[in-house]
Amino acid sequence: MQVTTVGLDLAKNIFHVHGVTETGEVAFNRPLRRAQVLAFFERLPPCLIGIEACASSHHWGRELTKLGHTVRLMPPMYVKPYVKRGKSDAVDAEAICEAVTRPTMRFVEIKSEDQQALLSLHRARDFVVRQRTQLINMLRSRPRSSGSPSLGASRGPSILRKGSSRASSPGSPSSPRTFCGSSAVSWSSSTTAFAGTRSRCVSRLVSAARRNSCRAFPELGRSPPRPWPPRSDRVTSSRVGGNLRRGLV
Repeated sequence: MQVTTVGLDLAKNIFHVHGVTETGEVAFNRPLRRAQVLAFFERLPPCLIGIEACASSHHWGRELTKLGHTVRLMPPMYVKPYVKRGKSDAVDAEAICEAVTRPTMRFVEIKSEDQQALLSLHRARDFVVRQRTQLINMLRSRPRSSGSPSLGASRGPSILRKGSSRASSPGSPSSPRTFCGSSAVSWSSSTTAFAGTRSRCVSRLVSAARRNSCRAFPELGRSPPRPWPPRSDRVTSSRVGGNLRRGLV
């Protein structure tokens, strides 16, 4: 009884596998610990393995491909219609095994380690930029809440300079409101400036990684510029308009 298709439900520690034969008979449906997964698939002949696309699916896809299996990653939303009832690891593994054999199923390409590393840089930059925007919005809302629209009307990073100068200006030391407000603005300004520095550092890392990976991943590099025709052969809008008026086009 040779197994032809396997559905693998990933988890933190306890995985679940569901295998069927060429005739559709269930060969096994059992849980596996993380340390047992590779040893289990080493004993199986090359077969089709379906996995739901998630954070760790690319790693397991690469490892199982090295063993000679054909691995297909699928979006979880496309697997959900094949879940019969309930919610358990065994039912999910069976649904994955059924969905991977559908001829109209859409699959996700397995990413390499270099591609995942580059994407992690992009995610880090996106997180830092969103964090910096949140801090700027918080820094802008503080003066507006106290009735000072001048600082609140500033846009973008320019609010940092005004916030720092406003926080460093001497206030009434006997007023707790002035002390707390200036402390909040000073802390927000310094934190936002630090977030901007981190954003620029991550952007430089992304640019360097993109330059170094253009050969390995051509889709990440810029397309080569199209060569311009000789100046005498260029067709300008004025020339086309003149030809149209003269009836030459």
